[in-house]
Amino acid sequence: MKKWNGYQKGINLGGWLSQAELTKEHCDTFIQKSDIQKIAEWGFDHIRLPIDYNLVQDNKSGFIETGFAYIDNCIEWCEKYSLNMILDLHKTAGFSFDEGECEKGFFYDDDMISRFISLWTEFAKRYGKYSRRLAFELLNEVVDESDNEPWQKIAESTVDIIRKYAPETKILIGSYYNNSVQTVKHIANPFDENIIYNFHCYEPLLFTHQGAYWVKNMPANFRIKYPMPKDDFLAESKKAPNINEFEWAVPESGFSTEYFENLFHEAIETAEKRNVMLYCGEYGVIELADPESAVNWYHDIHSVLEKYGIGRAIWCYKGKDFGILDGMLNIVRDDIIKNS
Repeated sequence: MKKWNGYQKGINLGGWLSQAELTKEHCDTFIQKSDIQKIAEWGFDHIRLPIDYNLVQDNKSGFIETGFAYIDNCIEWCEKYSLNMILDLHKTAGFSFDEGECEKGFFYDDDMISRFISLWTEFAKRYGKYSRRLAFELLNEVVDESDNEPWQKIAESTVDIIRKYAPETKILIGSYYNNSVQTVKHIANPFDENIIYNFHCYEPLLFTHQGAYWVKNMPANFRIKYPMPKDDFLAESKKAPNINEFEWAVPESGFSTEYFENLFHEAIETAEKRNVMLYCGEYGVIELADPESAVNWYHDIHSVLEKYGIGRAIWCYKGKDFGILDGMLNIVRDDIIKNS
């Protein structure tokens, strides 16, 4: 399988220009040049920068220069510290993976689709010149299977227009079920040689999202360790819902690198068959997890990602309940980074 050099070991800047109140005070202070320097010193080779459309696009499809300035600064900082960067549109007008954002209708609304294409045209005009160190991620985490077919068509139309201004920029495209690795095979055949297949991995969800307040029916006090034998995991899972979604991939021997080998197998086969690079844009463990278990999980997933040359970006640097600078994860941060 082809390897995406320069994007093998990354981290997300979640909560800065996306999934936050985009006030001047917040945007000016949450991430600064010193943070980018720190990430480079840790040995990462790139960052993934999630942004929301309303940072740079107003309700009349005009552009907000003060919003673009934050992106420009991040590009400049990354250049100074020899980091590559992915520009990820985390929310567009009419769609967010988060129902709480109340963005609806994008995949079937011509005006919203036009706004999306207009925004990516502007990104391409401004940033296509940085193709050697900047990639574009069209949209974060399509959720519903029914939206995937229209989404892949929108993606193709958008890529066609981007290529007028950014012919060599790598472009990441994902599938439905929140970019699940299980749905990589449902991404459209690559539109050109610079398409990257993108997936996210938080499996098993009961471990990585234990106690998460935003997961429907998740008990706030639910805790579980990693690894554990399959029977023990199934017994513990009865205290929380949705285990049937993930049971199929748990080896009889329990969780280990074999679990992720099984989980990624079909996506890797798809990428090899279509001669396309594969990238894991998000993976991580909630800060409520037992620190030693978090290190074990990161070790196993990193081992398989490394084995197949799959580039990746940890979710996330700080905040958003997953930050490796925060809480209990900070205790084992050096171990997570060392094994990444």
